[in-house]
Amino acid sequence: MQTVVLGTSGTTPQDVIDVARHGARVELSTEAVRALSAARDVIDALAAKPEPVYGVSTGFGALATRHISHELRAQLQRNIVRSHAAGMGPRVEREVVRALMFLRLKTVASGHTGVRPEVAQTMADVLNAGITPVVHEYGSLGCSGDLAPLSHCALALMGEGDAEGPDGELKPAGELLAAHGIAPVELKEKEGLALLNGTDGMLGMLVMALADLDTLYKSADITAALSLEALLGTEKVLEPELHAIRPHPGQAASAANMLAVLKGSGLTGHALAGEAPRVQDAYSVRCAPQVAGAGRDTMAHARLVAERELAAAVDNPVVLADGRVASNGNFHGAPVAYVLDFLAIAAADLGSIAERRTDRLLDKNRSHGLPPFLAEDAGVDSGLMIAQYTQAALVSEMKRLAVPASADSIPSSAMQEDHVSMGWSAARKLRTAIGNLNRIIAVELYAATRGIELREGLTPAPASQAAIDALRAAGVEGPGPDRFLAPDLAAADAFVGEGKLVAAVEPVTGPLA
Repeated sequence: MQTVVLGTSGTTPQDVIDVARHGARVELSTEAVRALSAARDVIDALAAKPEPVYGVSTGFGALATRHISHELRAQLQRNIVRSHAAGMGPRVEREVVRALMFLRLKTVASGHTGVRPEVAQTMADVLNAGITPVVHEYGSLGCSGDLAPLSHCALALMGEGDAEGPDGELKPAGELLAAHGIAPVELKEKEGLALLNGTDGMLGMLVMALADLDTLYKSADITAALSLEALLGTEKVLEPELHAIRPHPGQAASAANMLAVLKGSGLTGHALAGEAPRVQDAYSVRCAPQVAGAGRDTMAHARLVAERELAAAVDNPVVLADGRVASNGNFHGAPVAYVLDFLAIAAADLGSIAERRTDRLLDKNRSHGLPPFLAEDAGVDSGLMIAQYTQAALVSEMKRLAVPASADSIPSSAMQEDHVSMGWSAARKLRTAIGNLNRIIAVELYAATRGIELREGLTPAPASQAAIDALRAAGVEGPGPDRFLAPDLAAADAFVGEGKLVAAVEPVTGPLA
């Protein structure tokens, strides 16, 4: 099993994916343990002084004015975890919770939080045991961190609340810890607060979204190329010279991907016999690289934000290198929330343009010779009519999901926390949008491959044929009389989501950008 070693300087997107999705083990480096010990010495020294220090010997948020006596401080740390574990709604996905826990441990390992090494080691042990605390959909405003989600994770470290074991069974967290030989932690000064105060949930979802979107944008370039072929469009608009004079890198990459897929095609060039000459293709075909390219450039910006956040230590207060313990506002989720919303906007537009190409394939007045709805016997058969309805419903929902969560704010904590990012909400709706985008691309793939196969006597590009062959091998049937479509669409959805479309094409085209 792969092992991820956490030091003091953050982590990488691939480490997050490996831990969250593939169960990689987590270890603390010697450097991290030293940093944890040094920072804890600072906290212990401050805790021994009579002067109040926020987060060490005071209450929290709007209750920070109360000085807490020594005998009540352990109770204070337990209480903040218990009271903040106030999430509601459905459970969030296992991979999200693992990313959340790992990224909190990443900040703890930085040595800026004052958490003891043994608490950090327990966090790693819980991850390595495959124990996943129950975290609920609602409870984070994306400021002061993802408070309720992180609190449910901290609660499990204390042996309280519920968690899912490696076998998928839900049990009391204390039972699962005991079964794996893990002692519950007894939190000391500042530790409860340090376990709750971070952007870890929204950041984990951003990292995973970027990985998923990388596959989907390549898949969308492939399906756009397949639709262009099925519509007998021209590949001349993809020539690199045209994209060099408008030098957006994402646009150039998308055009190059489409051109690579179309290389050697016998269906391009507006060559349908007996049809009135076409000067140019519709925007949904001709402008595919411009739309997908803008989304790619949005992803590049989001990656930059994610990489900065992965290198960050987000807590309040923090232990600085000079020994000061300083309050700050670094827990505000605005940088992450904005790009989560940007990605949802770009994904909605990519889904919208893909649906327009599908609709064109099904309309006999615009498909340049294809049968109505790509049906075997139009009238007796309805073909893909309702598949496009489903795709349109998904697009409509994506437009609603594109409304920015980060444009909203709602005051909390008796107006102490009077401006929040709503970044968790932005991340949650982006996950839904990505699932929808995958389905939309799958429907376009289903329609475009059928359209190509209905062009009898014309030979598709080798890469296109490879995509068609792989899709058919995956159990998705080609043209023919009406049949129960939902299983085919589900199989096409899985084919795209598992990266099989890209994997089928790249042996012919070479690696897509």
